[in-house]
Amino acid sequence: MALQNLPKHLHSFSQTLDTSPLYHLGRRYSSDGVFLPEPGNTVVCHIVKDSMSAEAVIDARRRMQSLPESEKLAYTAVSSLHMTLFQGIIEYRRHLPYWPETITLDTPIDDMTTLFKRRLHDFESPGPFQVEVVGATPNGLEVAGISSQDRAVMKCWRDRFADIFGYRHPDHESYSFHITFAYVLDRFSDDAIEIWQKGLAEIVENLQECAPVIELEPPAFCSFNDMNHFEKLQVFE
Repeated sequence: MALQNLPKHLHSFSQTLDTSPLYHLGRRYSSDGVFLPEPGNTVVCHIVKDSMSAEAVIDARRRMQSLPESEKLAYTAVSSLHMTLFQGIIEYRRHLPYWPETITLDTPIDDMTTLFKRRLHDFESPGPFQVEVVGATPNGLEVAGISSQDRAVMKCWRDRFADIFGYRHPDHESYSFHITFAYVLDRFSDDAIEIWQKGLAEIVENLQECAPVIELEPPAFCSFNDMNHFEKLQVFE
């Protein structure tokens, strides 16, 4: 394969083009694909269970699992499928600017979750929005607001949460919305990544045709112990 033709967003999945250590391996999940304790909180929109678009998303996940070397991925539970709207704090990322500057870095996660929930008591929703699939990687689907209005509303949600929680990640303005399917245990061979490139393009095309809108539940402030379950603590209808 002519790897120079591989799209840049797939470079990090190639064992030839990227030899750096896998960022989450050994902390978020083990080498045998078991998800490890990594408590935190977040704001997510789960996919609407049993909806047509949910079936299409789950089918896309199955299609990825049928591609070569898919055993090099650790898949999260179907029940956890969601789009992250705003990243909360997490146990193993206790440093600025991923943590409120006014709160000590050793504050227990449960205490942080209680504090955030209290701050969110009078939160007013900026309104609804719709998203569509715009791309895919072996990690899952890339999504974005369908219209300029949708994208503006999503930005408003993120800005309000940033003000309430008291921090902004470096990628606050450029954050790429996504629905995670899996995490990488090992990078793909050259032959496999070529097939993945074609397979991912077909998956995106199919989703855009049969599920032009990905149906999402209202945003919810959630706690989690690992990447397989996100417990809803407050739903913003």
